[in-house]
Amino acid sequence: MSNLDWAVLIITLLAIVLYGIYKSRGTENIDGFLLGNQSMPWYSVCLSVMATQASAITFLSAPGLAYASGMSFVQFYLGLPLAMIVLCITFVPIFHRLKVYTAYEYLEQRFDLKTRALTAFLFLIQRGLSTGITIYAPAIILSVILNINPTLTTIFIGSLVIFYTVYGGTKAVSYTQMLQMAIIFCGLFAAGIVVVHLLPANVGFGKAISIAGKMGRTNAIDFTFDWNNQYTVWSGLIGGFFLQLSYFGTDQSQVGRYLTGSSVGQSRMGLLMNGLVKIPMQFLILLIGVLVFAFYQYKQPPVFFNSFELNKLEKSPYQAELHTIKSEYTTLFKDKQQELEKLSVALDEDDQPAIDEQRLVLKKADEQGKVIRKKATDLMLKNDAKADVNDNNYIFLSFVTAYLPRGLIGLLIAIIFLASMGSTASALNSLASTTVIDIYKRLINPNASDEQYLKVSRWATVFWGIVCILMALYASKIGNLIEAVNILGSYIYGTILGVFLVAFYVRHVNGRAVFMAAVVTEITVCICGYYKVVAYLWLNVIGCLLVVILSLIFQFLLDKMRSKFIN
Repeated sequence: MSNLDWAVLIITLLAIVLYGIYKSRGTENIDGFLLGNQSMPWYSVCLSVMATQASAITFLSAPGLAYASGMSFVQFYLGLPLAMIVLCITFVPIFHRLKVYTAYEYLEQRFDLKTRALTAFLFLIQRGLSTGITIYAPAIILSVILNINPTLTTIFIGSLVIFYTVYGGTKAVSYTQMLQMAIIFCGLFAAGIVVVHLLPANVGFGKAISIAGKMGRTNAIDFTFDWNNQYTVWSGLIGGFFLQLSYFGTDQSQVGRYLTGSSVGQSRMGLLMNGLVKIPMQFLILLIGVLVFAFYQYKQPPVFFNSFELNKLEKSPYQAELHTIKSEYTTLFKDKQQELEKLSVALDEDDQPAIDEQRLVLKKADEQGKVIRKKATDLMLKNDAKADVNDNNYIFLSFVTAYLPRGLIGLLIAIIFLASMGSTASALNSLASTTVIDIYKRLINPNASDEQYLKVSRWATVFWGIVCILMALYASKIGNLIEAVNILGSYIYGTILGVFLVAFYVRHVNGRAVFMAAVVTEITVCICGYYKVVAYLWLNVIGCLLVVILSLIFQFLLDKMRSKFIN
């Protein structure tokens, strides 16, 4: 990066951190640290909720996912608007009325302590692991820019977020997220314009999308019903609805965001606006990935996008073999250029038979490219068995650092950092609040002073920050980051959502029945996920419905046993 890019990056990051610390000064009690004294307006709630979900993973992995396999991932969010409506009708007024710090406090009032502890424990596991993955995303950026081991950059990024989350609590998180989202929207808009500008003069936006579409990259909607297809309209509307309802309704990282709203109305408005804006935003992020794919049809891409791993191979004894693979890749690219020109002419002349013929030819060339890339990754593993051979997360970053103008590179990298800092800070704050309120205050030291709880909250933030950094060090082994986070959530969210739905709507079921149902369900969901019985989004539906059904069955059996015992 140029000196200008470094200046833009450093100034933007410092401004965000200092702004959050300044706005959160005077946080002297646990209410201010965990809930921001419930003083936030709806737009702050909306931007904070969006920033918590839109981590660096969104801006790194989503374009790479679109580049590699198309835009079908947008269907993941189809259930979001409906989930926001249900949340506003049910969860939000209940949580506000009960004046809880965490969602899991309500479960003890409704059921018992063990049910509260179980759901809090499941959340801590899921959110702790997911946050580690979130920290890893910006660490990738620094490692590529500086060409150093991602371990060092992971520790640096994690430490930076821990610092301002410990200092300012949820107010620091919310205020910085407002500014972060404003910068993010501007930067993404600029990136989209620049990608189109970099295309050849005879290839505009429309033709670029047409060419990408003919090569299978604009497949945004799929109406087929297939249990094993991860992204369809039905898996998004049904499975996505249950996942989003559980994430926003029972995950403390999100509950803590809208509980900062100054009233029920402000919290509701923030969530509804999130439901309206999120799908178009995600569509545009994926569209940028498709445009980058179109750009690389005219400009030869690297044989592997992770420059750190590629550089290691360049300096290894396998250097000659790598050069042979690169030559093969270059030859394929030059041959593909001729076929691409034929497709361009066919599109201009609206010659459908020629378009169909060239589409098949280019798809075949695309598959040949994947075979050559597989040779390169096999060589990397031969050189280093621990090499990271999944480069989806590096595609957009590689494009940004290689082709965007000076200044804008620094801004876009700052955006990815900011997204990571926002979502990670929210997660650390929620992990701390759940640890202190649901475990420390309830089980260990129920009569401590407010100052003591504030002190423990800050130490809990540090503890979970360290745990998340340790998890981040292993994140390179799990493939595409945005899918990994959602898969991990699908193992747990359905079970927790089922517990809350029973709490809200099945009044005769008691704590013992729902606790047993939750334990059996979680084991069942983990088995289904491990053996890939269905696509991961359906795990949320299975988990939720299974908890409700088993709770009713267990309650019926317990009542029968009780009546027999009495008689």
